[in-house]
Amino acid sequence: MTTFAVTYSYSTDAENIAKRDAHRPAHVEFLTTQFNAQRLLVSGPFGPEEAPGALLIFNAESKAALETLLNADPFHVQGLIAERNIRQWNIFFGEITPAAKSAA
Repeated sequence: MTTFAVTYSYSTDAENIAKRDAHRPAHVEFLTTQFNAQRLLVSGPFGPEEAPGALLIFNAESKAALETLLNADPFHVQGLIAERNIRQWNIFFGEITPAAKSAA
């Protein structure tokens, strides 16, 4: 598996913000599914003083496979991501490992 850093940039216009809010539950459900499958390692929005967007760290077989997966993100399907960048990320210091799943 290869690690990828993905950035999302969002538009700041009021209509886009309202549509993101409306589709956020489906977006969160999509990300939760990826996290539970240990494809998504960490993610979150940028801080309030930053341009609107998010950073997501994924493990995937290839950049093309990750791009296909992210095309199913409801934010992407609804055209709510102004810009998406997918970059292979070679970790030299530290590590990000999938969270241990608790026994149900």
